[in-house]
Amino acid sequence: MKKLLNTLYVTTPNAYLALDGENVVVRLKDDEVGRVPLHNLENIVTFGWQGASPALMRHVCEFGKGIAFFSAGGRFLCRAEGEERGNVLLRREQYRIADDERRSLHVAVNMIGAKTANARTVLNRFLRDHPLSADGEPIRAAADYLRDSLPEIHAAADTDTLRGLEGVNASRYFSVFDTMILQNKADFRFVNRERRPPCDPVNAMLSFCYSIFANECASALQSVGLDPFVGFMHTDRPGRKSLALDIMEEFRSVMCDRFVLSLINLRQIKISDFTIKENGAVLLGDDARKAFLRAWQERKKDMVVHPFLGEKCPWGILPFIQAQLLSRYIRGDLDEYPPYLWR
Repeated sequence: MKKLLNTLYVTTPNAYLALDGENVVVRLKDDEVGRVPLHNLENIVTFGWQGASPALMRHVCEFGKGIAFFSAGGRFLCRAEGEERGNVLLRREQYRIADDERRSLHVAVNMIGAKTANARTVLNRFLRDHPLSADGEPIRAAADYLRDSLPEIHAAADTDTLRGLEGVNASRYFSVFDTMILQNKADFRFVNRERRPPCDPVNAMLSFCYSIFANECASALQSVGLDPFVGFMHTDRPGRKSLALDIMEEFRSVMCDRFVLSLINLRQIKISDFTIKENGAVLLGDDARKAFLRAWQERKKDMVVHPFLGEKCPWGILPFIQAQLLSRYIRGDLDEYPPYLWR
């Protein structure tokens, strides 16, 4: 249980939420494990299958608050909210920003700037943690290139220019990705990023992880009333969760890429876990996919200090925090959208 930005996050899957007077009570079986006054909260976000009492849901809605329900794996299920939440106004403003290139570029620059800075931090962290394990010069050169590109990103005149800079930086970052693979090099060799379809085990894991995380980002956006399909950098396309992909950019390297590298370098995955289809696509097998998801859920429990809030929280709720910060920016409560910067 964690309270951040006037939101109560309940991440224990078998926790049950109830109302006691003017308090939210969190119970595990017959034991009370948490109690928070409702007047201190704007939202409740709960992950699991036990749910909440009808009395609590009614009370939350009557007082203009919201409660969002997710599966233990992070899939959005539903949201109950009071009629004074103003999500229509929030979404109208989101659409106005998306239709105004100057305003959408302003948000997108912050997101891509954070993506670039975070990728550079991943490279520098690898050099620090493995000073003798690999040839560090290409990684150091790539990290310096990403650093030097930041002024260009923040000076981008339009979204197309920003996309071009982001694409070049991603290519430079992935050019040294194979160097960070330290174990099973013969089986897990990375040449370049391939998406449709992934044609090697590393790309298969990256694509699978990105897909999982994009859905989690979409769920986070839905929980605060934003439309995950209307983004500021990724263009509109039927079925594409553009805003979820925008938010996800900040986390690709620090959460997804580092997770895939850890599976390989800790020998938690092996080449026999993959299957090759007739079209050359490489996919995780059923058992390996389950093991991957179990490890992913465990990774989301790791604690990290959020740089803007200055508080410790699990990795798994970072997309929800960023969604809240974005909604507050769109509403005008924040002068800038503060992207996630990994330290």
